[in-house]
Amino acid sequence: MEKEELKIVNKDEEDEMELQGYRVCRWRVAVVSLGVLCTGGFLLLLLYWMPEWCVKATCTRTTVREAEVVLLQSTDDFKRWFLAKVRVMLAPGRNPFDTQIKKVSALVIFANILISFSLQIRYFTLHSTKYYWNDEVHNFEVLTGLEDREVTCSTVHSEHSTGLTSNQQEYRRLFFGVNEIAVKVPSVFKLLIKEVLNPFYIFQLFSVILWSADEYYYYAAAIVFMSVISIATSLYTIKKQYVTLHDMVSAHSIVRVSVCRANIEEALSTDLVPGDVMVIPSNGTIMPCDAVLISGTCIVNESMLTGESVPVTKTNLPNPGEGDKEGDAAYSMEEHKRHTLFCGTHVIQTRFYSGELVKAVVVRTGFSTAKGQLVRSILYPKPTDFKLYRDAYLFLLCLVAIAGIGFVYSIVLSIMNNTIIIESLDIITITVPPALPAAMTAGIVYAQRRLKRIGIFCISPQRINICGQLNLVCFDKTGTLTEDGLDLWGVQRVEKGTFHMSEENAYKDTLVKSQFVACMATCHSLTNIDGKLSGDPLDLKMFEATGWILEEATEEETSLHNRIMPTVVRPPKQLMPPEPVMSPEQDMELYDLSSAYEIGIVRQFPFSSALQRMCVVARLLGEKRMDAYLKGAPEVVASLCKKDTVPEDFAEVLEDYTKQGFRVIALAHRRLESKLTWHKVQNVNRDQMEANMEFLGLIIMQNKLKAETSGVLQDLRRAHIRTVMVTGDNMLTAISVARDCGMIPPQDQVIIADALPPKDGQAAKITWRYADNPSKHVGKAPRLEINLEDVHHTHKPQEQYHFAMSGKSFAVITEHFQDLLQKLVLHGTVFARMAPDQKTELIEALQSVDYFVGMCGDGANDCGALKRAHGGISLSELEASVASPFTSRTPNISCVPSLIREGRAALITSFCVFKFMALYSIIQYISVTLLYSILSNLGDFQFLFIDIAIILLVVFTMSLNPAWKELVSRRPPSGLISGPLLFSVLTQILICLGFQTIAFLWVRHQAWYHIWTPQSDACNSSLRANLGPEHNSSEERDDHNIKNYENTSLFYVSSFQYLIVAIVFSKGKPFRQPSYKNCEDHYLHQFNAAVSVLVEWGIFIVFFAVSFALFSLLLSCCFQGGIDLWGAKCLSWLCCRRRKVPKARYMHLAQELSVDPDWPPKPTTTTEAKHPLPGNPTENGSSYQIMADS
Repeated sequence: MEKEELKIVNKDEEDEMELQGYRVCRWRVAVVSLGVLCTGGFLLLLLYWMPEWCVKATCTRTTVREAEVVLLQSTDDFKRWFLAKVRVMLAPGRNPFDTQIKKVSALVIFANILISFSLQIRYFTLHSTKYYWNDEVHNFEVLTGLEDREVTCSTVHSEHSTGLTSNQQEYRRLFFGVNEIAVKVPSVFKLLIKEVLNPFYIFQLFSVILWSADEYYYYAAAIVFMSVISIATSLYTIKKQYVTLHDMVSAHSIVRVSVCRANIEEALSTDLVPGDVMVIPSNGTIMPCDAVLISGTCIVNESMLTGESVPVTKTNLPNPGEGDKEGDAAYSMEEHKRHTLFCGTHVIQTRFYSGELVKAVVVRTGFSTAKGQLVRSILYPKPTDFKLYRDAYLFLLCLVAIAGIGFVYSIVLSIMNNTIIIESLDIITITVPPALPAAMTAGIVYAQRRLKRIGIFCISPQRINICGQLNLVCFDKTGTLTEDGLDLWGVQRVEKGTFHMSEENAYKDTLVKSQFVACMATCHSLTNIDGKLSGDPLDLKMFEATGWILEEATEEETSLHNRIMPTVVRPPKQLMPPEPVMSPEQDMELYDLSSAYEIGIVRQFPFSSALQRMCVVARLLGEKRMDAYLKGAPEVVASLCKKDTVPEDFAEVLEDYTKQGFRVIALAHRRLESKLTWHKVQNVNRDQMEANMEFLGLIIMQNKLKAETSGVLQDLRRAHIRTVMVTGDNMLTAISVARDCGMIPPQDQVIIADALPPKDGQAAKITWRYADNPSKHVGKAPRLEINLEDVHHTHKPQEQYHFAMSGKSFAVITEHFQDLLQKLVLHGTVFARMAPDQKTELIEALQSVDYFVGMCGDGANDCGALKRAHGGISLSELEASVASPFTSRTPNISCVPSLIREGRAALITSFCVFKFMALYSIIQYISVTLLYSILSNLGDFQFLFIDIAIILLVVFTMSLNPAWKELVSRRPPSGLISGPLLFSVLTQILICLGFQTIAFLWVRHQAWYHIWTPQSDACNSSLRANLGPEHNSSEERDDHNIKNYENTSLFYVSSFQYLIVAIVFSKGKPFRQPSYKNCEDHYLHQFNAAVSVLVEWGIFIVFFAVSFALFSLLLSCCFQGGIDLWGAKCLSWLCCRRRKVPKARYMHLAQELSVDPDWPPKPTTTTEAKHPLPGNPTENGSSYQIMADS
């Protein structure tokens, strides 16, 4: 088939997939049906497990346009397959936003008549998302909503603010469907069928049939009993999860809303479609869709999405107008999120004007909404990529191969001795442990419970194991490393381009009418909720420092005025200067008006993380002209001000404050033209408003470290876990805080990378400058060096250095210095002024050099980074937040080492359990193989005793060990395929094989030994003598040859081996608490040991088992730990002392940089990007060159 028939859907997105078209072939279906009958349904199961085989076996390739079935494969590392049936829908048109349509209701009423001239729309549904065929691009596409039309902000106001007609709404609903996030709770029968068809339970069914055919009824019944309990538990858990998710989603999914049709009508939220205009009630509501505000203001609680409980102010979308094409950008939910109300968020209250309702245009509905996408990610989670799970499958394949060898051996024995071949299949069920999946999850379940007890909630349990591998943690600064609340340290005003002396506060009567205080009092997004000021903590501190009062208009006041100011701020009377005495001629009302000093906030431009600033338009009572007030990052505010108003020593003053760790906010002001009326201000572009400002001065905020921060970071450094700061704050402030908390030791050097994009034909370049020399007289601090085991270092001195860069520099380096980026993140410690999407890019850059990355933030601006990291921890009061896999109710970073410790304990538990289960199957395999040589086997109750009394209880009790009390510098291995782990398993296998073989042969050389026959029954000769001949005649024949000396000996020896191997593999320090603290496990071993001690030969077996135990434990203690430390070095020495290349890319990079004379860059150098000519690649593949500054 031609290559063009391989289409890509969801291109460049997280769920990108390749798509192929197929048509059902009848003769192939007939052949497959015959194969299903011949294989007793097994072929059907195989096709159910392998959807790609099913499609290729029953269909033929065709063009995607004519496909009846589509086969999709994800383009990520997992390469998952999906199949979907293509359906056909009749519609009056192909474009859901087409205005020239027929009456849709007629389509339903006269369906039979309209079939001939209605258009056929082809689509398929996958993961609750519909993909429609688009003839223009010749591919299937997802209809997300209004953004598909790439509408501009002015178009939203001009073309979509009036709402839809009933016909338009019905027509669009054909394409977008019902506005509902439908989480269907499957019936118990469907869940049961899906669960039973799991390969694991099919294998269990095969085992049960096999054991029953071989007359092992008790053991088969035990397997059935355990499987039923396992299935019932699994069904209960899955059903409960579905019900919980369904209840959470459907709680407010269907509500009555007011929509604009010809008039304002009441409708169900399920009828909403993109383009509808809904009226937001004044008393608030739960949003049933994603919508953009076109009039009014809303106070919204977005904690469901972000984990941030602070209410957010949403303002109406700016309307640049037809004349301003430059400022008329296309609407984007991400860029205009401060104007967008997201589905599932709670609108607490609204702000509106008389005659104007608070309206919002519906942008997305159903599963396309922000909440819908989150629910979809829960319903269809991405597989967890971890080396442990990949290695586990390889290990199981090895066990299957061993089972195959035993199967062939047993068949040969069966043919030679004319026995039943069905017994040969027993060996397969023995070698592959059926309880392995349940055993592997036990440690994770216990770890999740322990985390919950310390206030850490997890929505992705599989990530607990991955957290055990974290070797780098990124931290947000404000609210994470430092206190959430800021204290006002002082202000420094500017007049006529010159700084005044710093002042302790602005709470002075001499400043009450200054523009500086007016900016502090108005430039915020605070609101009164239930009589209490609420909003951003920084805004709250700044406003409280003025001592002013904030008043908001009530609904009654709004109805009395045409242009009422929604929010008014005024100073208290005690701060106002003395009022002049009223003359008898003055009117009382005019006197009160002239003496009043109130400022009304006319419009807000909310704070934007990308722009790093916010702005408001305000008007002083009695004034005709309005004022614009601006606050934000000092560098950004200064760039928007007139140059003559910014002091010449601005950079020096700012640097002085930031070096001391203060958080600095700059203020600016602009007097607006008198022609700007209230209505014009509502539609003016933000960029026009924030130009030619006058610089007012600086607010200096003190951001104190949390008490736990320094100690936790020191613990992480001792454990050789790198720490990185990712913040939206100023660079020098971030460096200062990093030094204060110990992230950067005082004696280490900080190199700041200032990157500039290409300009005027010049290439992009990076200027390197060193921060002030650190102090040398401090005490010794814990050092963190990249661990390069087995790497021979040169004699180059190892100077400790850290890179720091801003978000702008990071963007330039990412675009123009790709091969330099990985070297920078290797020692990058401070990343300042980072936008939310840049935080995610940084996480990806760190992961690209093989770091296991954790991220700890407050959940507000860190959602993307928290989800992208291997272990994202959101500090939130909520029990579980969809913002990240882990949510900690502890409001500090002490949860990070706790999570890593529990992750390490769970990971080691998984290794221990896996190794034990593998040894359990191998030990039993050895026993059965030896017994097969004499045409014997273990008995029904012997199998039952081993699996129930020993294995099951040991597995679940050996998973109970809690985490070790402190972090150590060693990390647990990430996979099973490693030297130390394989060595420990192989040595134990050899020991078990040796001791069982010795026992098997030794018993046959005893003087009292003779071959068992039904007549002799040597194992029970004393019993037979006591019972007499009557019992002998009635005794049942032993057809399986179980009652013999070899069987008894191997059963006792193997029973001890299971217990001793469990002890050997129950690794404690340094990742878990020792096993002797696990009471259940300790008493269990004592009980099982006591049960296994029996008479004459049993006493010898006990001595024999003790010898085995001592030998195993001695080997484990002496060699297992030594292999971890010295095994790789011995291997390197044996391999002609060849230099070992580290597996992790960051280690390989560190090894290269340790011998690079030009690294780190010198402070007098500039790195410039090179543009290679076509056909002439740059030297050594480098895209940059280092030049000395002149």
